[in-house]
Amino acid sequence: MSTETLNSTKNYGYQFGFIDEYAKKEIRRSLLKAVAIPGYQVPYASREMPMARGFGTGGLQITLSLVGVGDTLKVIDQGSDESVNAVNIRKFVAQTCPGVNLTKKTVEADIIQTRHRIPEIPMKKGQILVLQVPYPDPLIVVEANEEKRKIMHGEKDYARLWVKLYEDMVKFKEITISHRYPTCVNHHYVIDPSPIPRFDVPKLNNSPVLHLFGAGREKKIYAIPPYTQTTPLTFQDIGFRVEDFTDENGERRACSRCGSTDSYLDELQHKSGEKIYQCSDSDYCNSQLM
Repeated sequence: MSTETLNSTKNYGYQFGFIDEYAKKEIRRSLLKAVAIPGYQVPYASREMPMARGFGTGGLQITLSLVGVGDTLKVIDQGSDESVNAVNIRKFVAQTCPGVNLTKKTVEADIIQTRHRIPEIPMKKGQILVLQVPYPDPLIVVEANEEKRKIMHGEKDYARLWVKLYEDMVKFKEITISHRYPTCVNHHYVIDPSPIPRFDVPKLNNSPVLHLFGAGREKKIYAIPPYTQTTPLTFQDIGFRVEDFTDENGERRACSRCGSTDSYLDELQHKSGEKIYQCSDSDYCNSQLM
């Protein structure tokens, strides 16, 4: 970063990007290691941010370490640009990163920071998707000790996780995990893909986009590089299924606003009391109306 850029931030009372340059360098080094070993959870010194841990501090630290003057940033929460989390992070970036452009359009963004969704509009090569992660380790549900989990990851020992999925099948006749579906990256590490719905998991496979995952509270960073194979854990005789949006007549529900029948839908309640369905991704929904 140039001296001129650094001096220009003094008027704001913050260093550019809020966190200091040494912290940014440490995060970038962790990101390089995460990209070199797809799916491996890299520990890093998560800094204190002016928001509570669990509200996107991990993703925000990655974003602030990468974004620069002239870059274009989009922030979404549950697919929406107007939710509280997205609006507050966008305001924070506007205050601490002068010269960074903000957008609500997926196609215009260089970096997209997201919570719980992957955009419906296909992203292109060169874009970066930063995902906020509450719990980075899928093995936490079967093993509480972190040291043991590290050994299990290193040895590719996911037997207990498979047993958990099998027990789900025996009890409920299907795998009931609705989000954070365990996904194998590059034939080795199994990751928690953040609380994205199963609908979004196939988008990770061989994507041209660099996916970066930041867990600020757990102090872990991991990544899925572009064009990397990812596979959700499934049994050979039971295929992976995404969310079903068919109605009682067997027809695919459409967005009540734009009429789309191929997007992820949120169930809402109309003022009349009737249930309606609408696209989770606000940018995609707006683009369908044009």
